[in-house]
Amino acid sequence: MNSKIEIVSRFIFRVCATSLAAALLAGAVPPADETGPPTLALGSAAPDFCLPGIDGQTHCLKDYASAKVLAVIFTCNHCPTAQLYETRIKKLVADYQDRGVAFVAINPNSPDAVRLDELGYTDVSDSFDEMKIRAAYRHFNFPYLYDGETQAVSRVYGPTATPHLFIFDSDRKLRYDGRVDNNPREAYVTRQDARLALDEILASKPVEVAHTPAIGCSTKWIYKEKTREAAIAKIESQPVTVKAASAADLKALGANPSGKVLLVDFWATWCGPCLEEMPELETMHRMYGHRRFDLVTVSVNYPDEKPGVQQALERQHATTTNLLFGSTNIYDLMAAFDPSWNAAVPYTVLLGPKGGVLYKRQGPVDAPELRRIIVANLPDDDYIGHQAYWRQAVYPDERAAGGDQK
Repeated sequence: MNSKIEIVSRFIFRVCATSLAAALLAGAVPPADETGPPTLALGSAAPDFCLPGIDGQTHCLKDYASAKVLAVIFTCNHCPTAQLYETRIKKLVADYQDRGVAFVAINPNSPDAVRLDELGYTDVSDSFDEMKIRAAYRHFNFPYLYDGETQAVSRVYGPTATPHLFIFDSDRKLRYDGRVDNNPREAYVTRQDARLALDEILASKPVEVAHTPAIGCSTKWIYKEKTREAAIAKIESQPVTVKAASAADLKALGANPSGKVLLVDFWATWCGPCLEEMPELETMHRMYGHRRFDLVTVSVNYPDEKPGVQQALERQHATTTNLLFGSTNIYDLMAAFDPSWNAAVPYTVLLGPKGGVLYKRQGPVDAPELRRIIVANLPDDDYIGHQAYWRQAVYPDERAAGGDQK
């Protein structure tokens, strides 16, 4: 009897262990310490990969067999540290590609594991389609591959953060892994770690410093998707309210005394394009709302239509500040906010911390354009230099770093 129980127990243990191992490989549950897979050891052979690139081609390790050196860079779109390294990586590619060095960038992140508040410093998230948008906007000069669906390649390499470099010699043995250089703030860089390693490998010399820590955003492993889902559920559990706005309220709104970057969206329940774009605007609020940013929606419906306005906002889980025209003198209310507005909706205005107009659109917004303008005008908080990086792209003619923030 005891032997039968023992046999059954062993069978159950093996089934559970096998299921757990499969779940770990699939990324369904985190490792016990939630640190992710181990980083590839120095001296290891380059793990094989075949991944889709933003150029529509599948890129495999064997495609780079002729290169003297191969640099595999794990990076992503959303991370502010990775963004600050985009230009430096492009310069690295430009300086070494004619010396026999091949570069491949891989995005390891599952976009469904990135919380919306982790997108507070970016115009796009980490999906494959958004990789194409970022690469085109920033003019990437290297292959950019996507591993976010299965993360099978990333689990073998084990990047700890983005960006994280792995540099292999002509025999495809790992000779260096770690950071690009020793400071995310380029002005403070005193050691060009990746460049030094490349020079030493090309000269057939030992790499003096073969491993360095890579600071940046943690890899968004698939098991973190539950964290994003819980964050969204918490937001959507908050109450949705609407209050009436007078002409004085709207005039004050247009002056923006908040000291924040303020997005104001005029809409109506009978306006199809308004309802269609509202989820995008609410997403922006969830992305940037923990910074000096706010969104106010203003319904141009009549006061007695408040129940319908409330229902429409509840369907969108619009936990923002929501206003409704407080009188039937709708044209006077419109003019109080903007005398030049011709009354059509949707009407969207982005106001700077000092009240100046940063963006104005009558009709549906260009979401990527609007997000870039928001990021370029949010004052630096945790990442000094981030705003200047975005302003240089959004306002290329602006001379002073940081420029004139309206």
